Amino acid sequence: MQTLKKIISRYMRSVTFFLVIVLLALILYIQIIHEQKQALETATETFSRIGQLLEKNQEELAETKKAYRQTCLHNAEAISYIIEDNPSVLNSVEELKKIAALMEVDEIHIFDTTGRIYAGTHPEYFDFTFDSGEQMMFFKPMLTDRSLRLVQDITPNTAEEKLMQYSALWSRDENFIVQVGMEPVNVLKATEKNELSYIFSLLRVNLNANYYAVNRETGEIVGATDLPSVGRNLAEIGLDLDTIAAHKNGFPATVNGERSYCVFRETGENYIGRILSCRDLYQRIPATMAALAVCLITIAMILSCVVTRYMNRYVVEGIHSINEKLHSIAQGNLDEVVAIHSSVEFAELSSYINRMKKSILDNNRKMSYVLGKTNMFIGVYEYNRHMKRVRITEHVPKVLALEPGEAERLSADYEVFREFISDLRKNPVDDETCVFSCRNRYVKLEEISDGEDIFGVVIDVTEEIEKRKKIEAERDFDLLTGLYNRRGMERKLSALFGEPETLGHSMIVMADADNLKVINDTYGHDAGDAYLREIAGLFRDFGPGNCIAARLGGDEFLLFLYQYDSEQELSDAAALLADIQNHSVASLNDGVQVPLRFSFGYSLTGQSTDYEKLMKEADEKMYEDKRERKELSV
Repeated sequence: MQTLKKIISRYMRSVTFFLVIVLLALILYIQIIHEQKQALETATETFSRIGQLLEKNQEELAETKKAYRQTCLHNAEAISYIIEDNPSVLNSVEELKKIAALMEVDEIHIFDTTGRIYAGTHPEYFDFTFDSGEQMMFFKPMLTDRSLRLVQDITPNTAEEKLMQYSALWSRDENFIVQVGMEPVNVLKATEKNELSYIFSLLRVNLNANYYAVNRETGEIVGATDLPSVGRNLAEIGLDLDTIAAHKNGFPATVNGERSYCVFRETGENYIGRILSCRDLYQRIPATMAALAVCLITIAMILSCVVTRYMNRYVVEGIHSINEKLHSIAQGNLDEVVAIHSSVEFAELSSYINRMKKSILDNNRKMSYVLGKTNMFIGVYEYNRHMKRVRITEHVPKVLALEPGEAERLSADYEVFREFISDLRKNPVDDETCVFSCRNRYVKLEEISDGEDIFGVVIDVTEEIEKRKKIEAERDFDLLTGLYNRRGMERKLSALFGEPETLGHSMIVMADADNLKVINDTYGHDAGDAYLREIAGLFRDFGPGNCIAARLGGDEFLLFLYQYDSEQELSDAAALLADIQNHSVASLNDGVQVPLRFSFGYSLTGQSTDYEKLMKEADEKMYEDKRERKELSV
């Protein structure tokens, strides 16, 4: 038992340790929330910058497209003037290529009034018409409206599927149509600036973060800083559209096999997302938590020492002084006066102790008179409902097997003591009057009450009851195996079959040890006894249901299995028994091990209540099993 000083010290350490753990857990939670909040703010700021870049790039792209369209028309118009001034160039591909190089265009095609190419820089296109392809058909309206000056959007050309921008207009004399094709290099460069992967590369402030653009309808990754992920489906990296749509303020997820924190925003037809691994997101937390832990533990240790010191000074020392006084009283110095005034509580305690001491002096005379009338081991107690404390003699804790602290607790409050006595009465001993089981003892309890005062006597009758139980055990139990003997089994079966409705599905098993004589002759009778005890151990613990085992004499045993739910369960039990009889090993004296073998037969009880008849049926089957086993062994 520990001193109060140690208990207080341990308690303070436990409390401070608990508080440190709670504070660290709270701070850890706050830090995690803080890091997630910062990740959300960073992602929101990045998404805003992406939107601004997209808007700026769209304006730049629109201006570039507009300027390029004008350049295409101007080039077509200039080439038309050159050809009108020198029509002979239409007969020379090389001359037209020189004009194309001069005007910085890639293709020149000359259409006749029917819409057929008959001259140009690319002879392989000669005889193509406005009906030769979807790209060519764009210019077909010019055949009916010669005032048209058309510029086509960037589109793959008909022959090579190469991205080109074509413009066309009629010559001033309306004898031919000039079509000019230019590779839209500047437009494509401006378009590349609108690609999300390009924009993401400009915003990689934190190289550990990855940015993704995901189509809101299909879940396809259309852009990413993680280039191998582009073109894959969102599910392939561990996310789904429903989760993204449901969490506007970020969410944790496992992305590409790594736990990460994700923030997505809806932008046009896509979701734009920023994904940062939890390892990188929380990388500052371990060092911060370690520093905080050191600080908190230091503060807790200082606080614990200070509180413990003051508790020792004002509480423990006062209790120690009272204990010294009580020890003196317990030693017989009933003139000792307790006077501790270090606090109001100790002053009140001193007063109560002195009053209790006077009560004890009065009761001692009564108890001495009672105990003087007998030489038995008797304990006496008395209490009044108007008084809190129970007066007990020194033998009460011994009779009731109470610990010192427990005896003090019970005697300090009559309600607690009365509850203890009520619990004691819940364990009566069969066939005994006013005798109860109490912590491996047997106690005889009698009380006298006049309404206000309760006077009780407790007597230790353990020795008497144990002698009686020993006589019963010797009468009903086999001394060698600890199982029921024949007499005990018959008494048990008689009682059980007296209430057949409680048996459920049951059966009687008769068993007989094999090879006992061989073991006795080979290893001695002590080994034979060990062999029987091994078999008894199997039967004692057999089966998943209720089981009673008995040694009827010699090498003959009986098992009664009852309260099973079905006959199938009994059949399973018999099969288990058959498996045991062929696969068990017995340990004899000196570490010798031999096969443990026995024969058995069983009879299902059904509706029968004649257990002797059932035993006879099972016995006959057992002998039949023994004969079959002998034949097999031969």
